[in-house]
Amino acid sequence: MRCPISKKNGTALAAWLRGLDAAGLERVLAARPDVVSPPEPRSVGELADRLQRQASVALVLPRLALPCLQVAEAVAALPGMSRDGLADLLEATHGERARGLAAVLEALADRALVWPDGDGLLHMAAPLRNVWDAPLGLDAPLARLLAGSNSDELGRILARIDVKPAANRKELRRTALIDHHSDPARVAALVAKAPAATRKLLERRAHEAPERPGSIAPEPGEPWAVERGLLIRDPHRYGPARMPAEVALALRGSDWHAPFTPVPPGVRSVPATVSDVDREASAASMAFAAHAVSVLGVCAAAPPARLKTGGVGARELARIGKAARCDETPVRLVLETASAAGLLARDGDRVAATASYDTWAEQEPAAQLALLLQAWWTLPLTPGGSRDEDGKALPALAGAPPCGGCVRARHGLITAATQLPAGEGAADSADLGVLLGWLRPLADELPQDATPFATLIREAELLGALALGAVSPIGAALLADDAEALTDACRRLLPAASGTARFGSDLTAVVSGTPSARLLALLDSVADRESAGAASVWRFGPGSVRRALDAGLTPDALTADLAAVAVEPLPQPLSYLIHDTARSHGRMRVVSAACVIHGEEPALLAELAAHRKLTQLGLRLLAPTVLISRTPLDGTLAALRSAGYAPVAEKPDGSVRIERARRPRAANPLPAPRRPSAGRSRAQHADARTAVDLPSLAARLRDAPQDIPEPDPWDNRPYDSDTEEIIAGHARNLPFTDVRQLAHAVDDGRAITIEYVATSGNATVRTLSRIELDAPYLRAWCHLRDDERVFTISRIHGVMPA
Repeated sequence: MRCPISKKNGTALAAWLRGLDAAGLERVLAARPDVVSPPEPRSVGELADRLQRQASVALVLPRLALPCLQVAEAVAALPGMSRDGLADLLEATHGERARGLAAVLEALADRALVWPDGDGLLHMAAPLRNVWDAPLGLDAPLARLLAGSNSDELGRILARIDVKPAANRKELRRTALIDHHSDPARVAALVAKAPAATRKLLERRAHEAPERPGSIAPEPGEPWAVERGLLIRDPHRYGPARMPAEVALALRGSDWHAPFTPVPPGVRSVPATVSDVDREASAASMAFAAHAVSVLGVCAAAPPARLKTGGVGARELARIGKAARCDETPVRLVLETASAAGLLARDGDRVAATASYDTWAEQEPAAQLALLLQAWWTLPLTPGGSRDEDGKALPALAGAPPCGGCVRARHGLITAATQLPAGEGAADSADLGVLLGWLRPLADELPQDATPFATLIREAELLGALALGAVSPIGAALLADDAEALTDACRRLLPAASGTARFGSDLTAVVSGTPSARLLALLDSVADRESAGAASVWRFGPGSVRRALDAGLTPDALTADLAAVAVEPLPQPLSYLIHDTARSHGRMRVVSAACVIHGEEPALLAELAAHRKLTQLGLRLLAPTVLISRTPLDGTLAALRSAGYAPVAEKPDGSVRIERARRPRAANPLPAPRRPSAGRSRAQHADARTAVDLPSLAARLRDAPQDIPEPDPWDNRPYDSDTEEIIAGHARNLPFTDVRQLAHAVDDGRAITIEYVATSGNATVRTLSRIELDAPYLRAWCHLRDDERVFTISRIHGVMPA
């Protein structure tokens, strides 16, 4: 959907583009590749139109640094200002701040977001102006607020402030009023004559954001300001009187300046040589590759269960982490990247490995890691996010909505690290988070982060993209979006999968680096893993060896398999353990049976086992006088008797069970008949005896007041407003009285308290103000979180006054 673009603004942009030389126009096209996609623009006018499209500006905005957004907000607050006026507003008239402003204006012009016209006035792309509801906390300029005023109204205002226009025409009167209110000294002198209540009101309104539409009743002192144009009331707009931006700036004083941070925050650095960075990145990537193999191996063997609300819960994450010997953050990181890479997929109420996982498990560690790194680089969420804004645990693989800000934060972090001098790294990785906030102010942070982007930095360090506060070869390849360079970097940092192990006399096996899939399967089948990372350790025991023998391996085959992967001959304690466990393995056997048949005649039991009519019982001869049956006792008795035999049943203690014919009886006696109700008519109980004095009852009923119940006023549920009807259509959990109360709060701008159930299932009580209806959502200021939040109307379960 295109944003409406004024013809004047589009013409100004086209004129500015025509005035650029070839190099300048090339810079614009390079900074805005979204506008040159086929079909290519055929003229400067068409290029100007594309540059001002809403979707086109939205693609560029998230990539702007903080000073670019600050300058754009200042221009949006006072459109048409000169460059000198902007410099005064930002306190960037000389020195480093002036040079920073020049660089920012050049960057904005290269992106066709802010550009000067022939008179030196700054213009802005229309969609960019709509980004801020109240830029710098200011309302619209006076010229826009006076657009609906007639000549007589302007004349009355000028008479009040003792200003005479050049002629009594509307245009000249409006120009005279704008000139007067644009002079801070004249505005200050006018306000000095105001009553105390008016001065107090104007000072408060000058330093606050414009009020939302609410009550139209004037505040104390407001009429004096409205009569003199210090506040403008629009009769066609529902809401309070509005303060022009020029008046607010004049009242803020000459010492007030708009925020402008042209210099990035400093990052304390320490020496970090290339070899040191490679060594640290190699250790981190090796550890993560081993964790990935372990975590996905656990998921392939025992797929984690999904919660009813979706995702893998904290209990399953803890189980996987315990089995894989790693913390929760690596588990979440592996699960999310593996799912994005197609190695895991939803399978009913579980998350199971796919056929692609089998191929991945046979690859070298470098190829395994490269695939997960590529998935992480484009993942539209932060996998390490484990807590919501309420501090509640979040499931993994919950299918959260795509988050473009998370991708921008990831790319911005590596970009921030590249700005450090060569051979140096950040002394504190938290400084990179602060720098990232300056480079990408619109990137999304997690509510769980104690320092800016702490979770994201931790992920980059775990993957080896950052090491010692500097960009590693892996991070450089990701930033360049070069898959081949990424694979080469992984091959250089990660050794090939290890296919051998060192067996110790303490019944342990140690594998350096990442074990191969075959070695991992062998050691997991015969030993218990104790640790994983750059080196993995397994420990043998009677229970683990017995597990391998239960899987069908013989002691000789097991010893041969271990010897084939051993760097040195197997130690004697391990061989003794295997053979000692094998000698006791299977000395007794357990078989399942529904019932047992025994007798003193072996020939009779052999006959039963060979009887054709009894094959359906599943009889098996365990001993000459013992048969087992797969059919329950009563079914076995019936089949034997049907075949002409005369068996008897035994009780659990070995005594003969006496069988008697059962006589069916009701479990409970019938309930006593109900006594006649006092509310039933006499026609139903004509023979019932009563002691009621019917004449006196009739007299009392006749003389009693006839209370006729009033009809329920909510039967038809008429709606008082469109807001009420819209909320009622979405608030399935609210009674009608709560719907009406909530609608009145939205329409009147009042605060309200709601009982809200979040997506995690947790119920909270929130007090909301500044409520805006955007069905099926409410956008409001949450007093509990002290921030603006979005609430789903269908999740509101109760409404009460604030």
